Amino acid sequence: MPCPPITREESMPDPKLSSKSFTLTNNETGQSWELPLLEGSVGPSVIDIRKLYADTGCFTYDPGYTSTGSCQSEITYIDGEKGELLYRGYPIEQLAEDSTFMEVCYLLIYGELPTQDEKDKFLDRITYHTMLHEQINYFFRGFRRDSHPMAIMVGVVGALSAFYHDSTDITDPKHRFIASTRMIAKMPSIAANAYRYSRGLPFSYPRNDLKFSENFLYMMFSNPCEEYVINPILAKAMDRILILHADHEQNASTSTVRIAGSSGANPFACIASGIASLWGPAHGGANEAVLSMLEEIGSADRVDEFVKRAKDKNDPFRLMGFGHRVYKNYDPRAKVMRQTCHEVLNDLGIKDDPLLDLAMKLEKIALEDEYFIEKKLYPNVDFYSGIIFKAMGIPTSMFTVLFAVARVVGWVAQWNEMIEDPSQKIGRPRQLYTGAKHRDFVPIDKR
Repeated sequence: MPCPPITREESMPDPKLSSKSFTLTNNETGQSWELPLLEGSVGPSVIDIRKLYADTGCFTYDPGYTSTGSCQSEITYIDGEKGELLYRGYPIEQLAEDSTFMEVCYLLIYGELPTQDEKDKFLDRITYHTMLHEQINYFFRGFRRDSHPMAIMVGVVGALSAFYHDSTDITDPKHRFIASTRMIAKMPSIAANAYRYSRGLPFSYPRNDLKFSENFLYMMFSNPCEEYVINPILAKAMDRILILHADHEQNASTSTVRIAGSSGANPFACIASGIASLWGPAHGGANEAVLSMLEEIGSADRVDEFVKRAKDKNDPFRLMGFGHRVYKNYDPRAKVMRQTCHEVLNDLGIKDDPLLDLAMKLEKIALEDEYFIEKKLYPNVDFYSGIIFKAMGIPTSMFTVLFAVARVVGWVAQWNEMIEDPSQKIGRPRQLYTGAKHRDFVPIDKR
């Protein structure tokens, strides 16, 4: 089957120059510089500082780059004040409700929702790339049985470049297409193998007759001694979870993929770097932290005690899974996840799990308590995804792995966009140096 290149028919347009500009003045010398303002299709204008150092001899200082636009992108847009998340212009709520993860993958990569014919061909390509090279299975056996699954993911994904030499030329659109297809298709297989290896279970090979999320659940939970029956509620929940986590603008892991890719690194190495960044507890590990917090609280009758502690500024305890760094309103993904969470709990008929009981009580308080409402500490996507994974029997160590399975499509889309962007340069942040000034070397006998 021919492989269409992942490329746009037209190159990315230059940013629109605003009629306004930003004036920078040196108070000491009185010298001024006019900095152009650039406008996106939506969102705030940005100050173009590409010539700032050449013109002024100064850099900007922005720890975490929270006020710095590192690239131009057409993929994802977030409005934290409104609580809005768009994939290629489509609201996340509509996609999660009416679309499928495979359609969203196509949308993020190619920029448009597929026709039926395009969707069928895309599904075929993904389906027939889900198998892993048989020798890759030996990699898993090289890890300790109690290795964290994310450690395994970083190692195995990074090693894919040693097996697939025909898709590492980043200047070739066909190579990029094949590499992108392989990573989306093989990530669930790698994740499922990491889980099963940690449990001492035999690996399950993918089935071509199952849909993407069904296949993932099958590879995770099937038993070779009996037939595995697909639960449509759980399969739909998994598909929604993957959609909701597919991309989220220029977050830490996406920026890591882009900066690794800016050096010309092969795509598998770039994605492995993204997985490593995602592993951090402040990023992809947040839903693990939710379960740890619930375990610390212990039971529903202690929720009031911990809520009181959370309101105390002098108490180090913090409620995990509430509020969001970007969203100053309700996380739009959390609305969908909340509905999905209750659908899963109702379908599984879980009524006597103390952790889930206290989670539901905590949710009720957060949605009704004036303190939480005033501070806009609404339950976020990590709160609900952690509960869903717990109910489905997925161990805490696998939570971030599932995040990676979803986010790989966003990384792939962002990586491809970066490769095609003629204005993209190798990442090279500057610094504010505060160390020692010039010193002459002193021989060891005179120190």
